[in-house]
Amino acid sequence: MSEVLLHYTRAGKVESIHRGDIVAVDTKGKIVDAVGDAHKDMFWRSAAKPFQALPFVYEGGLEKFNITEEELALLVSSHSGEPVHVNLVKSILEKVHVELNVLDCGSARPMSSKAAKILAENKEKPQAVHNACSGKHSGMLALCQMLGIPVEGYTKPDHQVQKIMHRSVAECAKISPEKLEIGIDGCGVPVFYLPLYNMSLAYARLAKPSDGDWREKEEAVTKIRNAMIAHPLVVSGTGRIDEAVSAITKGRIIAKIGAEAVYCLASTTDGIGITFKIEDGSYRAINPVVIGTLKRMDLISKSEYDQLIEKYPPILKNHRGDIIGTIETMF
Repeated sequence: MSEVLLHYTRAGKVESIHRGDIVAVDTKGKIVDAVGDAHKDMFWRSAAKPFQALPFVYEGGLEKFNITEEELALLVSSHSGEPVHVNLVKSILEKVHVELNVLDCGSARPMSSKAAKILAENKEKPQAVHNACSGKHSGMLALCQMLGIPVEGYTKPDHQVQKIMHRSVAECAKISPEKLEIGIDGCGVPVFYLPLYNMSLAYARLAKPSDGDWREKEEAVTKIRNAMIAHPLVVSGTGRIDEAVSAITKGRIIAKIGAEAVYCLASTTDGIGITFKIEDGSYRAINPVVIGTLKRMDLISKSEYDQLIEKYPPILKNHRGDIIGTIETMF
């Protein structure tokens, strides 16, 4: 059962409560910490992206198409639709010889309010390239080109590229493909339903590939991890906690968001993967739970904690800027 993670207070009284579940796992599969149900089944959403990119990297796609480390980071991103992200999507598709209009993730307003404002000022409509998942879709199209698979219908569950990714995600999370159920994600492709425990295990193995029993895929996994460490802004966007955590810890912690407030973290020095899910899917709970989880597990220093708290203070303000409440971590 989910446990209370956060209290939102006003005038010293609890006004709202967010419940959730957290599980931390090492590379050997041992649970090292948990709050709530460590084995709760949940959709992985966009936090699965590093493992969806693995077949392309393993098959030599980076070398074949001259994909840079920054572009690899874009393949696993849930980006904010800023110019850097849009330009990287265009560059990848040009390198793999796919037209921009083949992207079938759907047009979406950039997550970055600044980028959205610029589009509006220029009287331009959001396009598929602004979709937070256009990097993942670019990777799917790149894999099609890599393996000589037709791109038509690439988003459908029975398409060959989706079957390849299904097997990859199952292998990374150490779950049998038959038990890895799917739904359809916001961008139209399959999304995976599995225990939080297995999500954390995959991130532990990603965090420290040398201890993750990857065998012949260790080099490819290491490339994905290193790209996420080197380019956190590409993986997420300006001002987002995914980028801040990695930047402040100098890449010691990897962070990756998923829709409906599923979130994964990984300690590259300790080989620990962490997943949490906010029960009500509220994004506002993510920042304090990220910081609270890292502090609880002593994965950040006092200085790093202070920097994160300064960027994302646990207070509530009204429209005038007055402090009228607090966000209290309860785990």
